[in-house]
Amino acid sequence: MGYETNCLIETDGQRHEGRALLETDEIIVRGPLRLRIPLKTISAVAVSNGRLEVRHAGGSAVLHLGDQAARWAERIRSPKSRLEKMGISATTRVAVVGLDDAEFRAELEASGALVSYDRPPKDSRLIVFGAERIEDLERLSKLRTALAPDGVLWVVHRKGKEGVKDVEIFAAAKTAGLTSTKVARFSETHTAEKLVIPLGSR
Repeated sequence: MGYETNCLIETDGQRHEGRALLETDEIIVRGPLRLRIPLKTISAVAVSNGRLEVRHAGGSAVLHLGDQAARWAERIRSPKSRLEKMGISATTRVAVVGLDDAEFRAELEASGALVSYDRPPKDSRLIVFGAERIEDLERLSKLRTALAPDGVLWVVHRKGKEGVKDVEIFAAAKTAGLTSTKVARFSETHTAEKLVIPLGSR
């Protein structure tokens, strides 16, 4: 999940109040000012008195972030990978179910993670589940039975009107005895919802 806050933004000689989001690969500003700054286009980052200045291919922008400025700068300079955001490292046992994403599978295998496909073993520590249709969410109850008490189940779904809605995932998760704790950008087209077993049910 990216950083998000309300702040003052300066760009092109103008000042606007808006909401700034620092995502995996871009800064997004919403409000009267609409702005997207891909991290790959940023050439310089500086912090001074709570002000974060970024110079990028389209110009420059200053975000008044207060004590969050240094943290944002560090994340921009050293962004977390998709696998890091999902808690996956070389020692992680990962079960991938119903997700047809060749690039993600290649990343997993290159990371050294111990990967199984389609049938998660009992007491799985981390399951990545692809849900393209609302009917797919019926599998959450069965996947929960394979999850370790402190395990994590990521539900990857398409963004926009064509995809499964997050509220539908939350409702299905509740029925399955799971709760949502986090959302992360999975790709240009997909988002991932983090589900866990509530503490009182472990």
